[in-house]
Amino acid sequence: MKHSHRTFENPPALPHGVVAEAVERALGDSAQEPSAAVALVGIALNDDDRAFIEHCCIEVGTRAVAGSQLLGLAGLCLGHTARRFGHLSDRAVALAEALATRATLDPSDVDGRALDGLDDVRSYLRRGEAE
Repeated sequence: MKHSHRTFENPPALPHGVVAEAVERALGDSAQEPSAAVALVGIALNDDDRAFIEHCCIEVGTRAVAGSQLLGLAGLCLGHTARRFGHLSDRAVALAEALATRATLDPSDVDGRALDGLDDVRSYLRRGEAE
């Protein structure tokens, strides 16, 4: 019997223009969400421009339709960003909180990854360093 092993590799950070285009396309067409998800995770884990990461997550978190897989992912990516940089803007923290609240109230609206993201925000955010 053969066993197939699935492997997962963290996606690389793509150029900002590519990420912005992927996000914009996904916000207009849910069929484009998988490529935007890869782009978001790539920048959250590997891009050194915290402001750009936050901007993309805020765009997704405020514009994606209810039930979009990207909503929970935006919250999770904000958690990754907090872990990597130790701080987030006040607007990003407020979004992480709002997405987690929505996930608690209705998991079909925002999936539970937003809760994991908020846990990371709370764990890794340095007190007094939100902007």
